[in-house]
Amino acid sequence: MTQIRGLAAVSRRPGELGVHSLNGFGIETPDLALADRFYRSFGLNIGERGDALDLYTEGYANPWVTLIGGKRRRLAHLSFGAFEEDLPAFKLRLERMGIALLDPPSGSASGGLWFRGHDGNLLEIRAAEKTSPNFKVQALFPATAGGAAAAPKRSQAGFVKPKRLAHILLFTSNVDKAVAFYSNVLGLRLSDRSGDEIAFMHGVHGSDHHLIAFVRSTGPGLHHMSWDVPAFDDVGLGAMQMADRGFSSGWGVGRHVLGSNYFHYVRDPWGSYAEYSCDIDYIPADVEWEAGDHDAEDAFYIWGPTPPPDFGVNHELAPP
Repeated sequence: MTQIRGLAAVSRRPGELGVHSLNGFGIETPDLALADRFYRSFGLNIGERGDALDLYTEGYANPWVTLIGGKRRRLAHLSFGAFEEDLPAFKLRLERMGIALLDPPSGSASGGLWFRGHDGNLLEIRAAEKTSPNFKVQALFPATAGGAAAAPKRSQAGFVKPKRLAHILLFTSNVDKAVAFYSNVLGLRLSDRSGDEIAFMHGVHGSDHHLIAFVRSTGPGLHHMSWDVPAFDDVGLGAMQMADRGFSSGWGVGRHVLGSNYFHYVRDPWGSYAEYSCDIDYIPADVEWEAGDHDAEDAFYIWGPTPPPDFGVNHELAPP
């Protein structure tokens, strides 16, 4: 199986049962042709599989996202990767907690453990390679000594292609219940939060500051999927790449506080976002991260333009 750059020496915290990665998810989408154009423009590779589309990054053999035809935009499922030897323990944990195991959805052949989350989302824990990083991957900030130009020519800037799925932000009706469920069942840990509005969670075996986050709404839904790019320049170039192809609505360029990553969000045709992300904080497997509860001003962004008025709207709750 193809390894992603920076993921070779697999890290693990001894004696801890927890998923190690967000390995992918499924989305129902009413217009697969438009979705193909959007994500291809974003820099992802597209594979057709029956009546579904799979989204890949360059150099990685497995799809991160599966797009399924549907009447409306809706998060279909989330799939988390675990070490194969941990699956029996996860099965036992689910049984002891009274969480019913379900048959996999039609078309799935992963052989994982399927069940419903606290807010009804369909979840899977499956044996998979660790796709969250095992160490801090250093971002590229091109610079030169005096007497030479650092910026490339615009004609030579190239086409931005993300390296991996970094994280996902979900709407939830109750942030506290989300944190408790994903901690007690999946073994994720709280990184930081801002009251009952938003919370960020990381993997105990070493991961970015967050591989999943939750923001308060009146129901579940997808806010954004975040894709890692190796250089700060790629964040800005990605924004221009999308605008040149007709996808100019969004937010950025800016820098977050919690996670510290540089960002640009592009609004997709259904109201959620795809994020170019660079240089997010990393929490090693042997570090006890002290989670903080931050004021709203210190939990969003350090610098950047004013977010769009509907940036926090859960469009999955809109009538079909």
